Amino acid sequence: MGLTLAQKILSAHADHEVKIGELTIANVDVCATQDGTGPLAIKEFKKLNKPLKNPKRTILFIDHAAPSPRKELSDAHIIIRDFAQEYGAVLSDIGCGVCHQRLIEDYVNPGEILVGADSHTCTSGALGAFATGMGSTDIAVSMAYGKTWFKVPPSFKIEVTGKFKPNVVSKDLMLYLIGMIGADGATYKVLEFCGETIENMSMSERFTLANMAVEAGAKAGLFETDEKTREFLASRNRADKFKEIKMDKDAQYERIIKIDASEIEPMVSCPHTVDNTKKASELNDIKVNQVFVGTCTNGRIEDLRVVAEVLKGQKVAPHTRMIIVPASKDIYVQAAKEGLLEIFLEAGANLLPSGCGPCVGVHGGILGDGEVCLATQNRNFQGRMGNVNGFIYLSSPYTAAKSAIKGYIC
Repeated sequence: MGLTLAQKILSAHADHEVKIGELTIANVDVCATQDGTGPLAIKEFKKLNKPLKNPKRTILFIDHAAPSPRKELSDAHIIIRDFAQEYGAVLSDIGCGVCHQRLIEDYVNPGEILVGADSHTCTSGALGAFATGMGSTDIAVSMAYGKTWFKVPPSFKIEVTGKFKPNVVSKDLMLYLIGMIGADGATYKVLEFCGETIENMSMSERFTLANMAVEAGAKAGLFETDEKTREFLASRNRADKFKEIKMDKDAQYERIIKIDASEIEPMVSCPHTVDNTKKASELNDIKVNQVFVGTCTNGRIEDLRVVAEVLKGQKVAPHTRMIIVPASKDIYVQAAKEGLLEIFLEAGANLLPSGCGPCVGVHGGILGDGEVCLATQNRNFQGRMGNVNGFIYLSSPYTAAKSAIKGYIC
């Protein structure tokens, strides 16, 4: 019997061929925390009274409240900075970008295992890495021992064929899939993406799919590696880290889901769950107070180019405010070089430093009572953007930009 992508990677790190459902100990390549979860991980790590197993691959990110909006969070940042200096860990400070974007840019490679104290750690799965979120205590153990335990998860094979309609992208595909199987439809499973549509996707679009795997409850979202993976690594000066990882044709999948990309239309997740999906064309009467483009889901340069193309020569609707946050400093710089920032500002949009921005609901765009936000982020739980009386809709960057101009979802 062949192996799934998840089995292959876990087997290589457990030093034996693992079976689905097996409890196993596997070596970890990269550990990551952020400013929301990092202080607790540091506290638990210090209880173990051990050095970091691999300081140069223990990455501490300050991105969720960056710059800090209040003194309590500033104190948390001090804890992280002091720890990085004392133990020799890598620090990614304010303005450097969202942890998941930074991990794919500089720290994670095909065939590796990444564990992070953040649920969207699964983003790196698009590089052919087993990347998953864990609690702060689990991360503390991984930081100290360089290994952790896994229950080897079963996989769903997501086979996508056909060509997208104009202005339909991978975000629409993921919202369509989550609407199909439900927000808990893949709990503790792995989503393994394949098919001609996936092969033709850019790495940016693959990262969006991997990022939102957890929104269907998945442990990870994985992709085979190919020439596009190699080219991405080369663009980040890691061409030597490329490794070919392919699915076995006779691998055992718990479920096979086949999707025709040509049938998908622009999709929107409605409050207050990601699987509450509708076609954007069904929501034309929804007035938007705020449009937010950015995050680890859709804050990459490709996303910003799409938004700039829509906004060029246009103006954001008078009753709508628009916030744009590049996912990393490198993306911010690239957007500036390409003239995208000027287009955003002339259209009436606002720019914030690279980081999570309004997504996590602690600063940079908290909603007022009864306000509606259309966002390119990955979550729309009640209270996610800092106010339980706000309403969050999720869409692709294209739909978000079009809606910002009209002032209504469109």
